Amino acid sequence: MKILVLNCGSSSIKYQFIKMSTQEVMAEGIAEKIGEDIALFTYKSPSFTRKKQEIVIDNHEQGLALILNSLIDPQHGVIKAFTEIDAVGHRLVHAGENYADTVKIDDHVVAVMTECISLAPLHNPANLKGIEAVKKELPTVPQCGVFDTAYHQTMEPHVYLYPLPIDMYNTHKIRRYGFHGTSHKYVSLKAAEYLNKDIKDLKIITCHLGNGASITAIKGGKSVDTSMGFTPLEGLVMGTRCGDIDPAIPLHMQQQLGMSVEEVNAILNKKSGILGLSHLSNDMRVIEDEVLEKQNPQAILALKVYCYRIKKYIGAYYAAMNGLDVLIFTGGVGENMPIMRDEVCAELDSLGIKLNPEKNAIFSGKIEDIGAADAKVKVLKIPTNEELMIALETQRILTT
Repeated sequence: MKILVLNCGSSSIKYQFIKMSTQEVMAEGIAEKIGEDIALFTYKSPSFTRKKQEIVIDNHEQGLALILNSLIDPQHGVIKAFTEIDAVGHRLVHAGENYADTVKIDDHVVAVMTECISLAPLHNPANLKGIEAVKKELPTVPQCGVFDTAYHQTMEPHVYLYPLPIDMYNTHKIRRYGFHGTSHKYVSLKAAEYLNKDIKDLKIITCHLGNGASITAIKGGKSVDTSMGFTPLEGLVMGTRCGDIDPAIPLHMQQQLGMSVEEVNAILNKKSGILGLSHLSNDMRVIEDEVLEKQNPQAILALKVYCYRIKKYIGAYYAAMNGLDVLIFTGGVGENMPIMRDEVCAELDSLGIKLNPEKNAIFSGKIEDIGAADAKVKVLKIPTNEELMIALETQRILTT
């Protein structure tokens, strides 16, 4: 089986084409800046790379057609005909409470996603454009969707409910949903495989740390709590998002500082987090350079705030699960920033968490056990692979 995995954003389509028998990525890339004057297209296969070709792509349908035509290109393609595409797997964001598993996409799924646009106004419309484009270009090919929120549907009511009037939930479905579910699921399964343990016997905390960031408590293979909530704004300090703050602050910003709803929203989502604290960048690579090479006090402070929030969540989830077997770092920041991991894990030895400094400094691109030999909790650095997880889930749904 060969599966095309798509991650459709508002102006982009990331893609991977995967041969499932070997889990080989036959081709991958991105169509970005869709709808702008000049779009960019990247295509990579084991034998050929086309980097950021400038091109006009008016809409997602044209973007998908460009991807498909690259796959069958006589010179650089990896298949001879579209009939070799057995399925399309989509990364989808929000389905409310409707799905707790991967789904085969049909009219009901599309209707549910449309109803949930208000819960994910940036993501769901783009996801729907991707589904419609595939339907037009590959009308006979089955499509499956893996929702970011589905993995966290195992949270219990006392975990996902906010202490608001219950009508806010009953009528308007305001509750904690969680995101990054595909990544959290993938790395937790890889950890159990790496340790040769049954995931049902493990208590795991997964730290998915990128420009967006979230932490999940996984007990017996199921998400029991996660840091993102009704939206991806809740939880950790992120690249440009503030994470947890006093809910009266946005009211104060409007009532006392005269800001509009749009201005407050822009500050909380686009001008806060590491960018807001450092006044330097939302890119943690920049922060790391400023800390290590220049001892920049603003960068040091931003990093400390970032790490302290992660540390607090680890402690909270340790308590919620009554223990911990495995702590996982993943995502671009989680996998590639030793000073962050060192700061987070410092003085957590009372919880059984302690790093091996030499192993923490390794950059291998593989799973690494970076914990001290005498630590009770395994600390792992695991590269995430959401595309492969989506492909595996798509294969499972279509073959069972």
